[in-house]
Amino acid sequence: MYLCYLDESGVPEIPGNSTHFVLAGIAIPIERWREADAAISEIMARHGLAGAELHTAWLLRKYLEQSRIDGFDEMNWDERRAQVARLRVAEVHRVRKLGIAKRNAQLKKVYRHTDPYVHLTLSERNRLAHEIAETISKWDWAVLIASCVDKSFFLTKGKPNQVNASAFSIVVVQFAELLQQAENLNRIVSGTVPPQDPVREFGLLIHDNNPTVALKHTGQLRAIRENEISARHGIFDRIIETPLFVDSGLTRMIQLADLWGYSLRRYVENGDSTLFSILYSKQRTMIGRIQHPAPRARVDHFAENSCECLICTNSGIVEK
Repeated sequence: MYLCYLDESGVPEIPGNSTHFVLAGIAIPIERWREADAAISEIMARHGLAGAELHTAWLLRKYLEQSRIDGFDEMNWDERRAQVARLRVAEVHRVRKLGIAKRNAQLKKVYRHTDPYVHLTLSERNRLAHEIAETISKWDWAVLIASCVDKSFFLTKGKPNQVNASAFSIVVVQFAELLQQAENLNRIVSGTVPPQDPVREFGLLIHDNNPTVALKHTGQLRAIRENEISARHGIFDRIIETPLFVDSGLTRMIQLADLWGYSLRRYVENGDSTLFSILYSKQRTMIGRIQHPAPRARVDHFAENSCECLICTNSGIVEK
């Protein structure tokens, strides 16, 4: 059985505050989840983040307060936290006096999401993200899937309010194909299993919790399964009917899907390949002890035919 953890990067609304919407997933065999969780938790603990959520976009922001503190890099973690807290409290009081409720609420939101990481410099936070990406890249049993939608192009080809649904459908197909490939390899390895009684490989989709998305994706997955059953294709009957929706703050693997999605959106929107180049490669999938010919990073980029990114051209990727 495979668990596929999903998270979004960017917003599906058009125009929204992003040019792309990315739905990214990391699929792992169920027997590997404890190993994966422990590996990432150990890295986080070494950086003073035991029990903290890994939210890549907040982690890698520049924190203005740090640049205003003399000798910040030479301080220990407790001193850094105390100095940042002092400046942030002063800023909250200053903004409150201005009487701009929206600005005050936004300031508190930024402080709340970045507070776990203020004891680390920007270079240290970048090294943390890099180390986690390198760790994921060594998991030859993990499969990275994703759908990246260029929303301006989608306007000319689809329905503006279907960006999220389109991305979800693509990811479901990618996951179903992985399960089918794993199932075929199980049949080959066993050797004695007759075709009419194959070794089944099932999968569960686990999504960052969002009440609106939960309702839509649950209904959409059920519709996909019903349509396939009526068409007698059977590829989607390996996926458990109802996705699981969880709190990303409590689920490390959702946080890794967040990092994967962040790396993709930074690349397709800004050409930033810092994390993307680590995670996106032609490295092959290991299913059990067998190497499958399909690459571990399986990404669809819904964009103009003229797009020259590595996803669209599938060139320039280093074979590991």
